[in-house]
Amino acid sequence: MGQIKEPLPVLLFLAAFSRDERSLALGRAAAEGRFGPIRSESAPYFVDDYTGYYQSQMGSALVKRFWSFENLIDPGELADIKRETNLWEERAAERLRAEYPSEPFPERPLNLDPGYIDLGKFVLASTKDHGHRIYLRDGIFAEITLSYSQKRWQALPWTYADYKNEANQVFLTECRNYLHQRRQGR
Repeated sequence: MGQIKEPLPVLLFLAAFSRDERSLALGRAAAEGRFGPIRSESAPYFVDDYTGYYQSQMGSALVKRFWSFENLIDPGELADIKRETNLWEERAAERLRAEYPSEPFPERPLNLDPGYIDLGKFVLASTKDHGHRIYLRDGIFAEITLSYSQKRWQALPWTYADYKNEANQVFLTECRNYLHQRRQGR
């Protein structure tokens, strides 16, 4: 019989995108208020270069960036974090509409997708079920989006196109290296 062990802490990751910098600023402030300082931020890029999936809810010219945090988390927190980021999205929409009533904001002005980086995998949370996702709890699922082997990230059949991008994989590798150093006590 295997021994039950507590999981090692992982690096919290948040993908944030919007067409409006004010929305992204609200998401960043909420995230840093809850999780502590952002350790690293990826270069921004256009979501539209990879998918048109979000255009009906969010419009076009969506700018996406990744944030990783200094503080490590328990991977068991992922469902709670996803539910919390969904709430932040709703609050950001309400706040922007209240502060700028004459501006036509899209139905969903902000998207926050949390996940975590472990040494062997990159995991994202979702509210949508699919054949490759595992139910966590409270309406939240998780998927391994990338696996790490042979000293590089390996895409899976369901990996989103932007996570296959070389620049984004370099960022994820830097995040993984930080996690490795933290676990080594450096």
